[in-house]
Amino acid sequence: MPIQDELLSGLLTWLAIANYCDFVDLLAHVGVDYRYSVSLDFELEAGAAEKIAMAARVTPELIQSLTFPALNDTEAALTALFPFQACPNCTLRSLALKHWRRAWAFDCQICGVMLTSTLPKLGKGVLPQKLLQHARTGSVLLEQAVMQNSIRQIRRAMRGVTFAMALKNVSGDPASALQSFNPDIRLFCLAAIAVVQKRPLLKAALFATGIDDSARVALLRTYQKEDRLHVTVNRIGRQIENRRHASTSITIE
Repeated sequence: MPIQDELLSGLLTWLAIANYCDFVDLLAHVGVDYRYSVSLDFELEAGAAEKIAMAARVTPELIQSLTFPALNDTEAALTALFPFQACPNCTLRSLALKHWRRAWAFDCQICGVMLTSTLPKLGKGVLPQKLLQHARTGSVLLEQAVMQNSIRQIRRAMRGVTFAMALKNVSGDPASALQSFNPDIRLFCLAAIAVVQKRPLLKAALFATGIDDSARVALLRTYQKEDRLHVTVNRIGRQIENRRHASTSITIE
């Protein structure tokens, strides 16, 4: 029997192994076109559910419960079509769980182990503990914002991610960066969500002082649609610089 939170693709993988065949052959056997294998976890026709249920000897209702429910736009954007991370322990049991696809997922809810990239070569580096701590906090904050559908908190989180992307020279959509196969990029973006929570304008201004041109471009890109905030950040940045110069002058005298 499938466990709670298991994805349909995980059950089908287990069935394929149990029947000594590959995933595509199993789909062909139950009469499901392999071209739709990517979308099976998100949308499943009643007829296909019945065929899979018959092969797995469970009810069609159970099969349907293994797919994602209807998602709002924000949830959909932050839920990956492809497995970008997984639990190194639970995958040995041929499991594939729904929460692994979420951009905010950090630790496995089954065994508690930190999720790792599904591309092993990108997940071998040793990451700083401080980065991991901030990233774990950022993942919790992001989940809370999405589950509460807090537009204000989601906007603040995405603003932090956009700035982090620019500092890392990563192009594209913030939601995609949060689902990056590269842990260095993904965790840096999650950490940025935690960092911008308290006095975000001041922290952006502190970033803006004493940084190179690429980071200034990052700041501009982050606030490009919010002129008022960008002006405020620049004003705070100038005040910080003036205080530094004044302090330096006093020290010299």
